[in-house]
Amino acid sequence: MRNKIKEAKMRLLKMHFESGIGHIGGNLSCLDTLMYLHHRVMKPQDVFVLSKGHSAGALYVTLWSMGRLSDEDLTRFHADGTMLAGHPPPNWIPEIKFATGSLGHGLSLSAGIALAKRFKGEGGNVYCLLSDGEWNEGSNWEALIFIAHQKIENLTFIIDNNGLQGFGTTKEVADLGSLAGKLRSFSLRVDEIDGHDLDSIAGAFSNTPSGPRAIVAHTRKGNGVSFMENAMEWHYLPMSDEQYRQALKEVGGR
Repeated sequence: MRNKIKEAKMRLLKMHFESGIGHIGGNLSCLDTLMYLHHRVMKPQDVFVLSKGHSAGALYVTLWSMGRLSDEDLTRFHADGTMLAGHPPPNWIPEIKFATGSLGHGLSLSAGIALAKRFKGEGGNVYCLLSDGEWNEGSNWEALIFIAHQKIENLTFIIDNNGLQGFGTTKEVADLGSLAGKLRSFSLRVDEIDGHDLDSIAGAFSNTPSGPRAIVAHTRKGNGVSFMENAMEWHYLPMSDEQYRQALKEVGGR
């Protein structure tokens, strides 16, 4: 798994460098969790929703690592006419159900899918990945009320808690205090984990609690690349040639 994640990081950096596109920091903060979830947890009947749509690159590379997208597909990332847009467009492959990235919508969509599965007697779980800054959106709290009231047991949502959003730290922009504490007040099972430690990630997903569940993954924006880590500007910036070479070296590439 560690080798797969290293290869995925290198491919993510290559894809973003060749396309000249930013949003690298938030992709690197969630990639470990995305890879573990897709390779070790999800079954064919499960559904994944990427609420933080600006991390589409991490999702594309994860699907590439599973053979669902090709190298040629990734070369068209963010190009004119591509299906691999900066935010994921829906309905062209089964793994992408919705266009997301207008933040705050993914959890409501996930809750709807999970409840529909219950009504229809279908198996499978629903997984949703959100950002921490996304919880500034009121629609997430409305979804949470709905999830708790309906006791939607086949839903797990993961928060990529990297502490940074578009215009500063989450504490500076709109401090929510302890997200985990607030989620627990809705009677959710909440696991707090190191989102870059595979044992910690595995431990959270191995739990099978009754009732809805949240995982708060404490992460670092730009994880694994020294000049990107915990730096807000890597929400936006593309890499120069020199930065790309350094980033590849630091994640174990050539």
